[in-house]
Amino acid sequence: MILIGDSGSTKTDWRVIDNGGKIQQLKSPGLNPNYQSAKEISEALLESLTSLRGSKMDFIYFYGSGCDGSKNIQLLTGVFQSVFPHSQVEINHDLLAAARALCNQDPGIACILGTGSNSCLYDGKAIIDHVPSMGYLVGDEGSGSVLGKKLVGDYFKRQLPPDLEEKFVKRYQPEEHDVLNHLYQEPYPNRYLASYSKFLFDNQNHPYIYELIYQEFLEFMKRNVMNYQGYREYPVHFLGSIAFYYADILRQVGNDHQITVKNIVESPIAGLTLYHQAKIQKL
Repeated sequence: MILIGDSGSTKTDWRVIDNGGKIQQLKSPGLNPNYQSAKEISEALLESLTSLRGSKMDFIYFYGSGCDGSKNIQLLTGVFQSVFPHSQVEINHDLLAAARALCNQDPGIACILGTGSNSCLYDGKAIIDHVPSMGYLVGDEGSGSVLGKKLVGDYFKRQLPPDLEEKFVKRYQPEEHDVLNHLYQEPYPNRYLASYSKFLFDNQNHPYIYELIYQEFLEFMKRNVMNYQGYREYPVHFLGSIAFYYADILRQVGNDHQITVKNIVESPIAGLTLYHQAKIQKL
């Protein structure tokens, strides 16, 4: 059996392929060794994958945020092997998942716009250049967490137009101390900020909201995509919920700045499943 996982900051998509080729789909909360201990990740796996407990996994392929350092890779490998003994485990960064799912075997720029954001230049086989994301405090341009941060900041700094302010108050009843508690006392402040992107989606046709999203996507292009040599020569692909649900605005930004935006998908898991099915069949 094969277990494939693709994890962002918010959720993990799983696919299980049995020896007969039947595919099972599962979902769980996001797993990130930058924010969770081995014990926490192990407990999350046991709770989320209860239907697989006792199953023999021959191969486990896991892609996720925070999987780009030897320490984190060793941590996750140990956790998976403790939950599924005798399995062959391969841990990769979510950027490689994006590149394989979006570009297939062709060169291109693969981007992630979800709770966080990231990008890389892919030559059809490997990632050959990468502008660091730097997280929501310093980077993550165009992400749900940064869009949410700007919306919340605009509300408390009294920048929202009156009609939007009225809608925002009616929906969230925001209190300064509650927001600050979520940001500085509770875990996963990036997820909390990204939850406000739903308000942006519901009001994206409002000129103020449209401009906020447009400018943040432009920031992503300027601070990430435009820093790859010859970026206009490559197709630029996107995955993630933010890219998917704001695809029209994203394509408009690309068109306005001579950037060829091609594939936009919400999740890479289908492409990764096909990739690993083909790989195993060759063994």
